[in-house]
Amino acid sequence: MLSSNVVPSSSPVTFTKPNHHFSFNAYPNLRPNLLTRFQANHKATHESRLRSSKLSLKPTSQIQHSISKLGSFNRFLLHPFELSSKPRNQIVKAASEANPEGENVAPPKSKSLKLGLVFGLWYFQNIVFNIYNKKVLNIFPYPWLLASFQLFVGSIWMVVLWSLKLQPCPKISKPFIIALLGPALFHTIGHISACVSFSKVAVSFTHVIKSAEPVFSVIFSSVLGDRYPIQVWLSILPIVLGCSLAAVTEVSFNVQGLWGALISNVGFVLRNIYSKRSLQNFKEVDGLNLYGWITILSLLYLFPVAIFVEGSQWIPGYYKAIETIGKTSTFYIWVLLSGVFYHLYNQSSYQALDEISPLTFSVGNTMKRVVVIVSSVLVFRNPVRPLNGLGSAIAILGTFLYSQATSKKKAKKIEDEKSS
Repeated sequence: MLSSNVVPSSSPVTFTKPNHHFSFNAYPNLRPNLLTRFQANHKATHESRLRSSKLSLKPTSQIQHSISKLGSFNRFLLHPFELSSKPRNQIVKAASEANPEGENVAPPKSKSLKLGLVFGLWYFQNIVFNIYNKKVLNIFPYPWLLASFQLFVGSIWMVVLWSLKLQPCPKISKPFIIALLGPALFHTIGHISACVSFSKVAVSFTHVIKSAEPVFSVIFSSVLGDRYPIQVWLSILPIVLGCSLAAVTEVSFNVQGLWGALISNVGFVLRNIYSKRSLQNFKEVDGLNLYGWITILSLLYLFPVAIFVEGSQWIPGYYKAIETIGKTSTFYIWVLLSGVFYHLYNQSSYQALDEISPLTFSVGNTMKRVVVIVSSVLVFRNPVRPLNGLGSAIAILGTFLYSQATSKKKAKKIEDEKSS
């Protein structure tokens, strides 16, 4: 900005520019054209300097817009499966305002594509985990150490997210840790039992048995006071029948593998039930943070026991595995991939559950088992008898029917609460 003050007598004339002040005394006998020429020269010099600096100053609104874009990119790194950048309460509010009658509205194509991306990456991560987990266990049959390493990778992953503030760290209190001790213990039991099963039998057989998880869920929940309609009880019958048929006709049948898968079902069911009861006062903690702290506590539970159970066998087993595979780097890569993708597929499942309905999630989880079973059979070329395949199909169908029946039960419960 260039301004001049010309007044009679010896008043000063001041030219003002950011951080620069030029002043001189204008006397009455100063010729006006000289002053005008000085102003013009100074203005031309000032404009020339601005052009030579080639600086582009963005307005404040543009700077804020750039910062918001950077924040969106960070959110994408942390939540690659988010279907919307709006908070969930805003989404629900917007949906209710746009559709006050509660009518069914077809989802837009963009949302359908993102939903497909959610399930596609979730399935891919699960397949990669199961393949490399089994590859490692085939040459290094020590599931306690491998399971501990997978929990260790998940713990480091969450600490990095919290440290870089990509994921808000929940406030930790003594009651919160105490409430997590039970779910973390059952999570540990479920995880190590599944790893033991994977080390003894084919991946496909373990997943067929793990599809019987709804049976244990209904039984334990009923013992604790929940009531289920007849449709739910009928839906678990084909699960029991299919798993029994698959177990009897399984080529790689092993008692320890069967019991490992069954105990894994019990552990994860009790984890879910116990979480609902003990964490009711900590609903502000989102699913990803909750899973992160369960992973850390599970590592503290599992690793000391792993040292006691099989610690003396790790070093000889390591050298034998290297001798079998030939390359040390290949062994390390397989172990690392099993750990990273174990955490990623669990993280994706929590993020997917935050974005889609429980029914869609349960159906997707059922289909995930089908995809994993088929993929493992193709990769490891496990022999499958016709009756074994039939039993697996019946068990998966029963899991699908169970998800449909329980979703109707939840919908009816919500309607009864609204009407009352």
